Amino acid sequence: MPAEALIVIDVQNDFCPGGALAVENGDEVVPIINDLITGFDHVLLTQDWHPAGHSSFASRHQGKNPFEIVEMPYGDQVLWPDHCVQGTFGAAFHKDLDWTPAELVVRKGFRADIDSYSAFFENDHETRTGLTGYLRERGIDRVAFAGLATDFCVAYSALDARKQGFGARVLLDACRGIDLNGSLNAMMEKMKQAGVELQ
Repeated sequence: MPAEALIVIDVQNDFCPGGALAVENGDEVVPIINDLITGFDHVLLTQDWHPAGHSSFASRHQGKNPFEIVEMPYGDQVLWPDHCVQGTFGAAFHKDLDWTPAELVVRKGFRADIDSYSAFFENDHETRTGLTGYLRERGIDRVAFAGLATDFCVAYSALDARKQGFGARVLLDACRGIDLNGSLNAMMEKMKQAGVELQ
C-alpha cells in the first residue's frame, strides 16, 4: 500500500484567534488535527518563519496597507500584517497542538525578499524547500493536508504536491480559510482541476 504522510500547515498562534493574521475559527482545527495525527505513520509540519521586516509585510511598503497587492520580482504579492516573526510567540505552534510525533518541521518564508505559501516551493515556484526530496527518500508517495489557511498555504502546498507527482488530498474539516476576495472558491476549483482530492 502506498505510504502517506500527514502534512500539518502553519497551525501557529498568529493564524489563530487573537493572532496578527488570524484565520476565523482557526483554533478549531487543533483537536481535529490531534486526532488525525494518531492515524498516520508519517507526520510533518510547516512553520511560517519570517525575519523581522520581511518583504511581504505591508509595514515594509510606504503608503500600502495589509491585503493590498504589489508587484514583486517573482509576481503578484499580497501584503500581510507583520506575522510569524522568527522566535516570537506568534510564530510558535498553538499550545494545544500535539505535534510531538512529527518527524520533520519545514520552515518557510525565512528568506527576507520572497514569501512562501507552499510547503514545497517559495513563491517564485523555483526555490525548493527540500520537501520533495525528503518524501521521495522516505518512500512516501501520497500526502494529506490539514491546517491554515485552506485558500493559501494549504492550497498552494496541495497544488505543488500534485506538480511534484504525489497523490494529494485536503482534509477540509481540519482546515479553515481566509477567503480574501473570493480566494476560497477560486483555490478550491484550482485544486479540483489539479486532481487534489477534497474530503
